Amino acid sequence: MERSSGRQIPVVVLAGFLGSGKTTLLNHLLHHSGGSRIGALVNDFGAIEIDAMAVAGALGDSTVSLGNGCLCCAVDGSELDTYLERLARPSAGIDVIVIEASGLAEPQELVKMVLASEHPGIVYGGLVEVVDAAEFDETRARHPGIDRHLALADLVVVNKLDRAADADRVLGLVHSLVDRAAVVPATYGRVDPEFLFDCRPATERVGQLSFDDLHRQEDGDGEHAGHLHTGYDSLSFVSEKPLDPRRLMGFLDSRPEGLYRIKGYVDFGPHDTRNRYAVHAVGRFLRFYPEPWPAGAERLTQLVLIGAGIDAAALRKELEACTSDAPHADEHGMWGVLRYVQEPEDIQEPLDPADPVGTTDQADAPY
Repeated sequence: MERSSGRQIPVVVLAGFLGSGKTTLLNHLLHHSGGSRIGALVNDFGAIEIDAMAVAGALGDSTVSLGNGCLCCAVDGSELDTYLERLARPSAGIDVIVIEASGLAEPQELVKMVLASEHPGIVYGGLVEVVDAAEFDETRARHPGIDRHLALADLVVVNKLDRAADADRVLGLVHSLVDRAAVVPATYGRVDPEFLFDCRPATERVGQLSFDDLHRQEDGDGEHAGHLHTGYDSLSFVSEKPLDPRRLMGFLDSRPEGLYRIKGYVDFGPHDTRNRYAVHAVGRFLRFYPEPWPAGAERLTQLVLIGAGIDAAALRKELEACTSDAPHADEHGMWGVLRYVQEPEDIQEPLDPADPVGTTDQADAPY
């Protein structure tokens, strides 16, 4: 087994009933990865368009195929770790792993398996539920469990809106069934990859062409070229003042519907002078990772927030209200943050080494 590089790869669970457009969405992500390398774990290799995957460079060691039925029924947690180990090893160069579930899989079980993974190189990247807008009413009638699935989702992609006779009604109905999830309208599974994972500049080459170049040549200037119907918004927040941990946790605990991702670094000032805290939030999942400040680094809080239908100005105002220039730390101020630190024993000079709150793992609380 290779050692972890220290970087954690997000694992996105892609679910939805048969015919909703999961494979189309996955192929879209593969074609528009922006230079990022996607590892795919799929139930049925035959359900993936081979040519599309080949163009995106996702065949071979970056694909794990499962042809033996529903993933949540076919493997246990340790077996899933074996598959994730194959994709997450540093030499594979994978930036994000997408698990495409069977059309009849239980998303909750898959999410629990990912959250329970003991692999240090991965982190939960969210549950994406794909809905067929044109068949939504019939799907709910045949599969009443879809309401429960939507309530668990971190992101809902309402696909095939161009084929729905009453798209606005379907969107409104989906909004009423989700629990603070971002709801994104789409056609042909087109969701901007930046909504799901960080895209890096295209550097992978085939001869003189990148994979993205090849795909653009195939598309030409056709009617679908370059159209990414996402409807998402983003906010970048930078503060020279440290953030008060209690105020920040209040903000995170009440984050609004549609705010899908939060990422970046937080400076808690006198509450922990040695460490900055990387923050990773997707849907209701939240995790902090303390790490020593790099030598000579400017002590700033730098956050990026991504969502659908969010009020960026209001969010910025709320974050500004979290700043504090108090010279001394609140004795118990970090307790809320430490609940979401995976390995609090690694924190240098914790406020209270005997504090049981700091060792509580809340990763799977929403589920």
